Amino acid sequence: MNKDDVTMVGFEIVAFAGDARSKLLEALKKARNNEFEMARTLVKQAEECLVEAHNSQTKMIQQEAGGENIEIGFIAVHAQDHLMTTILLKDIIEDFIELYQRKG
Repeated sequence: MNKDDVTMVGFEIVAFAGDARSKLLEALKKARNNEFEMARTLVKQAEECLVEAHNSQTKMIQQEAGGENIEIGFIAVHAQDHLMTTILLKDIIEDFIELYQRKG
């Protein structure tokens, strides 16, 4: 996998993680307005985006584990950072939704 291939996978990861992040932040807004069913739907949609991002990431991991040299550039590093922070955001927002629901 050359640097251009890795860059394209990085862009895929950023795109999927970005979509997930947007859905998660919208879910938090819905929870603030006591729209818990919609909030949970948005979290589910975000999870689906994160699965796609993870699948893209797994392609590179499998190739490297198989002995292929992977040329990592800054975009790939950024993609990994974006994915991991979005996964953390999902966990935090799920807790916030639960707290908002208990409060209401």
